Amino acid sequence: MKLVIAIVNSQDSRSLVDALMQKGHRATLVSTTGGFLREGNATLFIGTSDDVLEEVLDAIRQNCHTRTKYVNPLPPVMEPGEMYLPNPVEVEVGGATVFVVDVARFEKY
Repeated sequence: MKLVIAIVNSQDSRSLVDALMQKGHRATLVSTTGGFLREGNATLFIGTSDDVLEEVLDAIRQNCHTRTKYVNPLPPVMEPGEMYLPNPVEVEVGGATVFVVDVARFEKY
């Protein structure tokens, strides 16, 4: 048995949960915030057997896409009277970060 922990963009979470449910997989979705851009993410916890692990990973690949976004960088520490006009920076957001962990014991009540 495996536990899949998938951190995905909030925009992709609904389609991913729908795709997993259509294939009979259950998932627990927790709203989270990313550290770099401080924007909404979703963390999914998916328990699955070894033989359908690739099916779960394929659903994640097909439903979680990267996209580019323009963000304003954090202003540097400045002296009083200085002016800082930030130029937006293009960054890649989205996709998925996935951890697959072996489960030593599973119980369902």
